[in-house]
Order: sequence, then C-alpha cells, then structure tokens
Amino acid sequence: MPSPRAANQTGVALTVRDTALGELRLAATDRALVYCGFQSAAEVARKLARAGLCEAPADTWTPRQTALLDTAEDQLAAYLAGRRRDFALPLDLTLATPFCAETVRALDALVPYGRTATYGQLAHALDRPGAARAVGTALGANPLCVVLPCHRVVPSTGRTGGYAGGETLKRHLLDLERGA
Repeated sequence: MPSPRAANQTGVALTVRDTALGELRLAATDRALVYCGFQSAAEVARKLARAGLCEAPADTWTPRQTALLDTAEDQLAAYLAGRRRDFALPLDLTLATPFCAETVRALDALVPYGRTATYGQLAHALDRPGAARAVGTALGANPLCVVLPCHRVVPSTGRTGGYAGGETLKRHLLDLERGA
C-alpha cells in the first residue's frame, strides 16, 4: 500500500472546502481542475484512480493544497458570496464520458448566469432533441459541479430536479444566481 506522500506524488492534489453548501471537494492536476463536487473523498479517489490520475486508495489520500486549488477556492468563495458570475480556471474533463463532456462544456454558453433551461431545451441545443434523459444523466455525472453550472438545468415540470449535491443545494445555487 503506498504511503500518503507517495499517493500525492501522482500530480493530483485534493482539498476540501467547507462552504454554506457543505463540504466541497476539489482535485487538480498540475495543469487543471479535474473535480469539483460533493462526493466523499473515497469516491473522488476511486474516480481519479479509474482515470489513471492517481494510485492511492481512499484511506491513504491526504489533502494537499496547490496554487491552482487556491485560485479555485478563491473563485468559488467569491461566486458563493455573489461577487462572481463565472470561473476563469483551466478545466480537465478526464473524469467525464464524451457525451457528458460535450453536455457540460455547452452549459455556460447555452444557460447563462441567473437563467435556467430544461433538459429538453439543452438536448435540442446540442442537436439531440430526443435526448433529454441522456442530458440529465450526463449532467448528473458532471465532475465539475458549480464551475460547470449543471444546476441551471431543470425539468420541464418547473420543479428543481435532481442534483449531485441534493435538491436543497440546487435550489440554493439557483436562488443565489437570481439574487434572492
């Protein structure tokens, strides 16, 4: 079993930020943010290991801070305080399937800050008009929650819909962006 120090020598750093939304985990390579979300450290470590970004099992992973993670944390804090509307971070979608990556890359352009779109509208904008459920599945697997704003996509019923961090968290983000 590798030591925590050896685990961190893979070039992936992991940190946890306590926010009003709960514990937000961030992971980055030396070049880009690869994960921003609410899953447990163990699940994040498993995803990183499956993608070949680390070898460490969850019980040997130790948090490590880098300049990129500092920048990401600063931008997330400003966003959550209502002082920032977008993110200027290098992103890596290695943890996403090709369809998930295509879907989440389109979010900022298709669903601007403070607005929402339905899963069907997003599917149509992606030239996949019958793929609303597939879009929902792709958004549910978004490895860069908040930064790539999947919370802005809602069901056509007018309800909040699902979110990796939970429905209450999604409502909080939508209210934040609406200035509520």
